[in-house]
Amino acid sequence: MPQTFDDLLVRARSLKGDGRRAILGIAGSPGAGKTTLAERLVRELNGAGAPWVAHVPMDGFHLADAELDRLGRRGRKGAPDTFDAAGYAALLRRLREEADDEVVYAPGFERVLEQPVAGAIPVPPQARLVVTEGNYLLLGTGAWARVRPQLDEVWFCALDEDERVRRLVARHERFGKSHEEAVAWVLCSDQRNAELVAGTRGLADLVVTGAVLGA
Repeated sequence: MPQTFDDLLVRARSLKGDGRRAILGIAGSPGAGKTTLAERLVRELNGAGAPWVAHVPMDGFHLADAELDRLGRRGRKGAPDTFDAAGYAALLRRLREEADDEVVYAPGFERVLEQPVAGAIPVPPQARLVVTEGNYLLLGTGAWARVRPQLDEVWFCALDEDERVRRLVARHERFGKSHEEAVAWVLCSDQRNAELVAGTRGLADLVVTGAVLGA
């Protein structure tokens, strides 16, 4: 049966079955449409009623530029070791364990500043489904291996490669890079990360195709 966005809505709703909080992960290479899909799912699932779905991106766990400079990793910003993977896994575990008690605050990421922002995303007790998205949800190395056990399902965004690169270049330009700088970054740093993420596709519970992602 062809995959549609309505199919995804039905599948996401089914994750919240026994009253506990469920967590849906959306993975994919940079520029594959993870955030767009997550935001649309949250918007459509919440509808006009009381919000019961929250969006917690992985990007809030980027290390700050000052720390990347100290570690000598700023030129590889976006690679797996430029995130606080252990902190991200701990937050996901806390979202499960404290589902009925209190608001849990997650960090956000400011695209204009290219910096994480602490305490930017409140997840209230009434949020019974959390949608989280990022590149490395299926990565099995280091602290990233602690992430997958916290997720009920992981969907993988599989966008046509040319379209993915086009969108990624446009995004870098939108946030301040020249066209030449954007292309150079995408074909060097981003591409290495994209190839690493692509290798985790087979571990996903569901592959979301370009037809659903708007390609």
